[in-house]
Amino acid sequence: MDSRGRVSYIRGVAPEGWRETEDALWKCFVEEAPNMLSFVEQTTPLRFSLTDQPDAFPEIRGGMQRGRMVSPGAIRRSLAGPYTAAIRPPSLSHLFTYQEALALDPSRHPLKAGLRKLPLVALRWLTGARGMGTALVVGLLKGCLDNDCRVRLGVRAVEPVLVGGRVVGLIVEQNGQRRRIFARRGVVLASGGFEWDKELLAKHFPGPIDLLGSPPGNDGDAHKIASQAGAILVHMDQANVTGGIPIRPDMLPFGISHFFHREANAIIVDRNGERFTNEYRFNLGAVIDERDPITNSPLHLPAWLISDADFLRGSPIIRYFSARNPGWVVQEDSIAQLANATSLPQDTLQRTIARFNEFCRDGVDVDFHREDPGPHGIVIGGGKAVRLKPIHRKPFVAIRFNRTIVSTKGGPRTDAAGRVLRSDGSVIGGLYCAGVAMGNPFGTWAVGPGTTLGPNMTWGYICANSIALSSP
Repeated sequence: MDSRGRVSYIRGVAPEGWRETEDALWKCFVEEAPNMLSFVEQTTPLRFSLTDQPDAFPEIRGGMQRGRMVSPGAIRRSLAGPYTAAIRPPSLSHLFTYQEALALDPSRHPLKAGLRKLPLVALRWLTGARGMGTALVVGLLKGCLDNDCRVRLGVRAVEPVLVGGRVVGLIVEQNGQRRRIFARRGVVLASGGFEWDKELLAKHFPGPIDLLGSPPGNDGDAHKIASQAGAILVHMDQANVTGGIPIRPDMLPFGISHFFHREANAIIVDRNGERFTNEYRFNLGAVIDERDPITNSPLHLPAWLISDADFLRGSPIIRYFSARNPGWVVQEDSIAQLANATSLPQDTLQRTIARFNEFCRDGVDVDFHREDPGPHGIVIGGGKAVRLKPIHRKPFVAIRFNRTIVSTKGGPRTDAAGRVLRSDGSVIGGLYCAGVAMGNPFGTWAVGPGTTLGPNMTWGYICANSIALSSP
């Protein structure tokens, strides 16, 4: 498929109004993403392969049933050399690659998955080879080290160094001391989102938030530096929004982004005890985060996942983390008691569950058609037989299902070359931005799997090329 087809798909899936401001960036992204992947494979030990996932909306012009999403193979952590110990361990194991995890479903069947691949698991455990995000971090770091990049840990950028309106370096802080680092060609801001800055998060995401799916340190440093340099910030109300699982009480609000809600006998209800969406829809996070256009307050929150004993029986990951986090999973012997424990209207909750159980009996979700994998975007999860099962066995279960923010996606507006812009559209010389630190052209509403890491890496590649072609 040529770039025109890829852009057509993005245009067809993107929210209304985004094309007017993001189209030039979309075009640049689809042109440069293949070049980025080729560059990464040529300069690092990373090797990517396709997954079997279709686009979320393959019926849209330019959509594909397969051939878009890629993920890296497993590589040894020791390739990171002296920085191996500094790589943060994942909250859930990365022993499997993404493709293997899709096929084995270790979250639901950990013992079965481990036994089926026991020799592979043993080999990776012994050699330190890991897949998914760990492989990506190690591979990129190895490429940097092989190309004489200098890595400094424990250094925080705090201010831009400006000369005549141009960014010529940064003021950084390390061990309580500040110093200046100068850049001949340019500075790339790629320090993640602002979800760990309490004031910024409360300002742009009012209402309840359950967990943060990124590690501490995503404090909006890029946003603050860009603002000091005169940048305009856009899409500050956009984020990767999912469900989440707490790791331990002492680590809150840090948690694990996880789609644990995709179970046949689980529904999500709003503060009134009513369902408000197809729980299997691809962009569920965008619906959870829907706001009142006047007050900017969440329309549905607080929200709850409601299920029963069968949900617990079929979700070992929920049982495990529930034992580590007393009170996270609410369990009661009746719907009435569950409503009381969650402050949901008892009569409404009972009616909602009874209505859903009728849909399960008939095989059709009259309200939101979750038995149909098409209209709301395709996710892994099958059809009628595995999407509609009744909620009827005690103990009945409730889990808070407000927003888990994996990463915010607003930040300084950039042009198609990654250059940071002022409010009048002029370029701030020497300043570039990439990843979720930028005013990302893909917001809360994702166009398909991989809509975060793929664009993040591509914009890093675009910024680097722009700097390389600029005058010193």
